[in-house]
Amino acid sequence: MENSIFSLKNKVIVITGSSRGIGKSIAEECAKLGAKVVISSRKLEACEAAADEINNALNEKSAIAIAANISNPDDLEALVNKTNDEFGKIDVLVCNAASNPYMGGMEDIPLEMFDKIMANNVRSNHILTNLVLPQMKARKDGSIIIVSSIGGLRGSSILGTYNMSKAADIAMVKNIAAEFGPFNIRANAIAPGLIKTDMAKALWENPKILESVTSTNPLRRIGEPVEIAGIAVLLASRAGGYINGETIVVDGGSTVV
Repeated sequence: MENSIFSLKNKVIVITGSSRGIGKSIAEECAKLGAKVVISSRKLEACEAAADEINNALNEKSAIAIAANISNPDDLEALVNKTNDEFGKIDVLVCNAASNPYMGGMEDIPLEMFDKIMANNVRSNHILTNLVLPQMKARKDGSIIIVSSIGGLRGSSILGTYNMSKAADIAMVKNIAAEFGPFNIRANAIAPGLIKTDMAKALWENPKILESVTSTNPLRRIGEPVEIAGIAVLLASRAGGYINGETIVVDGGSTVV
């Protein structure tokens, strides 16, 4: 695969929220293609377990664990600094970590919940991006990937604030692309539909919601984390070298019917 346009050999990729779910799957697939990956989430033990699993599967040290709480700017700075100390650079940043502590209408959401969603889903991505941009500009090379959601493309009566945060992420990659494209830095978003992850468990474990989603989806099913990982590989590699400022929807076709 070294000569493939999908090869990630010698690339260093930082992935937030990667101890499980979509983030872990992205890390696994990137490591298989030759990348060095940084597993990061709040709990170091979970990060180390995911990194060990990847390293054991590949029989080499392709993954390291660095714990970071995305709501803490100092943790984000330490994540970047420790990665630079270990690998000397960051080629690709995948902002996957997010939270949604509230389901309900806009009239009832406590202000602290609103602020938490925006801080974790938007501000953290802004901070991390600004931490990696200087080195990417100096090298005139880099890729920033934000995992958004199809929620960012439409409204909701129960997930409105989460959807607003994901719409902001979509706007963020457009702005990064416009401002830093001249430095050969690309920024793109992935907008998954309902994916079988722990974060979305409240949705896909609810028989009524699952039936509602799958019955109208052209593929008649929900997605798997690896199906998001494939798009991340594309955007991280030379294969996606002319994709910039875009949002790639991965939802089985639910938004087109």
